[in-house]
Amino acid sequence: MPALSFSSLLFLLLPWELSPTVLISVALVAILYVRGAPRTDPPTSPGRRFVFGLGLLLVYAALQTRWDYYASHMFFVHRIQHLVLHDVGPALLVATGPGAALACGLPAAVRRRLGAVKSMLRVPAHLLLDPFTATIMYIASLLLWLWPSVHFDVMLSGWLYKTMNWSVVLCDLPFWWLVLDPRPWPLARLKPRWRVLMLGIVMLPMMVVGAVLSLSTHDLYIVYQICGRFLPISPVTDQQLGGLVIWIPGAFVIGIVFLVVLARMLGHERQAERAAAALRVAKPVLTK
Repeated sequence: MPALSFSSLLFLLLPWELSPTVLISVALVAILYVRGAPRTDPPTSPGRRFVFGLGLLLVYAALQTRWDYYASHMFFVHRIQHLVLHDVGPALLVATGPGAALACGLPAAVRRRLGAVKSMLRVPAHLLLDPFTATIMYIASLLLWLWPSVHFDVMLSGWLYKTMNWSVVLCDLPFWWLVLDPRPWPLARLKPRWRVLMLGIVMLPMMVVGAVLSLSTHDLYIVYQICGRFLPISPVTDQQLGGLVIWIPGAFVIGIVFLVVLARMLGHERQAERAAAALRVAKPVLTK
């Protein structure tokens, strides 16, 4: 197999359909993070920077490269695209707790006004970061766009298609922010058991929908016959592959996040035990 040349790689990464909104948004987030990561206390580790950069790159690739073209001409490729936009990309972006790095990347004049901005956004932020609201938005962003009649209209409308792709990223960020907050409770909003419960709740409809589509023998997404498929496979096979993407990789991502939450919970418990032990040792010395 010939090596991938630079020109071929550039061809794959260049926007298929230029979206200034996507390019500006991704570039702005990247600049703020690169500026702010070395300024946090302590500086953001290289591992966390890599994870955040990978998440941002995946979101960009799914929205702007030729991947977006192929996703509009094959149902199972579309589901891989949304696996990244719905789960993998947002989870990687928030898993490292990038808020401090992004804030440190802002100009000094803007940072001085962050307190006022936070006060203005307290009510909508409280609503969006409510566990019930975040869970409902996550499930809705999966099920709404998969409804066959809705999906038919979306795939034939440019603005609806863009709305769908943006919504599956933005509507899922609160969910992943709550579940993957690296801070221990009560600094984080939720205790670990509530995070695990949220993961279990969203996994159920994901597995049910994936199973229904992968076992179905009827073509539910006839819109791809209009768009045209780029691979010579039957509509039912395309649909079944898409269902498997939702069912297996989707559940796998949830399982990985569950292990991350569990590992962090155990780590926080060990830190609390060490702190308590150190306090017990120091207390008699202080009382002398």
